[in-house]
Amino acid sequence: QVQLVESGGGLVQTGGSLRLSCAASGRTSSLYFTAWFRQAPGKEREFVASIKWTGARSYAESVKGRFIISRDNTKNTVFLEMNSLKPEDTAVFYCAAKGTATGPYNYWGQGTQVTVSS
Repeated sequence: QVQLVESGGGLVQTGGSLRLSCAASGRTSSLYFTAWFRQAPGKEREFVASIKWTGARSYAESVKGRFIISRDNTKNTVFLEMNSLKPEDTAVFYCAAKGTATGPYNYWGQGTQVTVSS
């Protein structure tokens, strides 16, 4: 089993920056992908970014050039650096992980709120 705990959310003005952290514990050596998703009020949860065990990164088009996903293997932590934030980035951000290349993400954190004021 893997446990994920997010932190770093908060209130920021348009154009500002935030860095989210996702601390993993448990069988972290089994993880294949770690990712960030978000869910805005009244909308479906959507993919934001992922990082593979190899270090390969993937981003949603809406955040490319603004968000950076990274990790610190010594601390079993994945980060999401968010820059040039917009009001439409307001959402609950979730960290997720899975131990396979395909299939659904089966480990989820509790979420952290990000609010961007205009």
